[in-house]
Amino acid sequence: MSLVGAYVALSKPLVAAFPVLLLAWLRFGIAALAMPHWLRRPADEAPMTRRTRGLVFLESFLGNFMFSICMLFGVSLTSAVSAGVIMASIPAVVAVASWLFLRERIGWRIGMAIGCAAIGIGLLALTPAHAPADSAAPRASMPWLGNVLVFCAVLCEASYAVIGKSLTGRLGPKRISSLINLWGFVLSTPLGIWFALHFDFGAVSAGIWALLVVYALAASIWTVWLWMTGLQRVPAAQAGVFTVMLPVSAAVVGVVVLGETLSMPQIGAFAMALAGVVLATWPSRNSTPVTR
Repeated sequence: MSLVGAYVALSKPLVAAFPVLLLAWLRFGIAALAMPHWLRRPADEAPMTRRTRGLVFLESFLGNFMFSICMLFGVSLTSAVSAGVIMASIPAVVAVASWLFLRERIGWRIGMAIGCAAIGIGLLALTPAHAPADSAAPRASMPWLGNVLVFCAVLCEASYAVIGKSLTGRLGPKRISSLINLWGFVLSTPLGIWFALHFDFGAVSAGIWALLVVYALAASIWTVWLWMTGLQRVPAAQAGVFTVMLPVSAAVVGVVVLGETLSMPQIGAFAMALAGVVLATWPSRNSTPVTR
């Protein structure tokens, strides 16, 4: 989630250099070239059922393709810190979705962790973020639309956590990563090719190309594999608490790299977010160590 937050913020220079749909297509294509060997079914893995194939498609369409489109369009219209404000609601949305669809119980500590995230959102909302006058970040002409799109990305991320929890009982993390990325590439190809035919690739600097490669590897390989591996071991609601690291790292990158400002209420909000992570992960008295 920390990596996701970092690339959410760093995608602002990318959406300034590439059309959003072309950027999404390039992201999926670069990642597909990096992990074709992950597509092979392991010998100890059962063949995919029709339901599993449907879940893989939904995981890619909602949690990969639509998340990327909503997030990229959203951050192009609002600030990285504002995007972090809205994405701080992910833990609560994931917890509700896991309760509705997975019938997971939400204990008091998870509930308090979600409450910390909610308080953090309130604190963040007190002070809007403003980029400095000399900042290179593009000005937002329709910030309200950007905020709506970022919240749509929140809903997509919640579906990603819930569907991913179901998939980890059927497929391995590497295969899930490769399959949903391949679907993302297929879904983005028609419009991606159209934009590519009308785009001047020679005008893109070497630094932006390097950032694109890192973005593609982080968004489609590293973060997906880490997330799916974690979901094999913890409930979706508890995993959702860790999504508070997404807005924290997005805001930190927005401040340190993109030159945006961070106020005291926002610092307090991030402290609440980290307190929520501590609450959700502190060992219980009656917990027993896992032996292998």
